Amino acid sequence: MGGTPCPTLLLVISMAAGDSLSTTLHLLHRASQRADGLFMRRLLNGEMTPRQFAVLDAVASKDGLSQTDIMNAAGIDRSSVAELVKRLVKNGCLQRRRTRRDARVYSVRITATGRKLLAVATPAARRVEEELLSRFSRQERETFLEVLSAMATNAGNG
Repeated sequence: MGGTPCPTLLLVISMAAGDSLSTTLHLLHRASQRADGLFMRRLLNGEMTPRQFAVLDAVASKDGLSQTDIMNAAGIDRSSVAELVKRLVKNGCLQRRRTRRDARVYSVRITATGRKLLAVATPAARRVEEELLSRFSRQERETFLEVLSAMATNAGNG
């Protein structure tokens, strides 16, 4: 991640230094709210949340994941994953069965219904991402995503 920081990123950092409504936490929260709102409006009229999408996407990438595996893949806390999986099972998007090796652990698989929903949701999610980043240059996007990824990856390290 070398080179000169992009002007937009510098502006956000400088704003965060002085204005309480522009702190890093507040700006990240507002950006998250905007992203979630766009996702909900663009995706099946709010029939799927971004976190449900993350769970379906994780399970679709490797059937038979445990809920702990889903938690790690999607970056969602344990109790939320349990509730999301429960809801997606109820909606017919996932199947959940106890494993033979350990009856305390569930193996989660995506259903045909879940795959159909994901097939519609994935292009819509890409359009939302494009809309969110449309005002930034290619270099600004790359820098922003590198910084955001570093923040998300290090979230549990301090």
